[in-house]
Amino acid sequence: MRVSGVKVVYAMVLMVGVVYAFVSLRGPNGISGMLEKQRMVREYERGNAELQRDIAARQQRILQLESDPAAQESAIRERWKLSAPGEKVYIIDEHAK
Repeated sequence: MRVSGVKVVYAMVLMVGVVYAFVSLRGPNGISGMLEKQRMVREYERGNAELQRDIAARQQRILQLESDPAAQESAIRERWKLSAPGEKVYIIDEHAK
């Protein structure tokens, strides 16, 4: 049985295509690159979600400080380490053994 030259050429073109596809998929822009990009997207989405929660918490705190004078006083006293007259302040050193 004799194989025609056209069939041999088609087979070689097909083989070259398969080898090229294999090399392309194994390279840095292939499957491993795609998986790495997907991992980075998930990581960035997780970070964005965390930042959105942080922003929402800070906005809630701002609204609380704007509307509640007691919360304002508490925040000021905590930040500037102030105490009211007649109050006793106890400082506990957490790093002391």
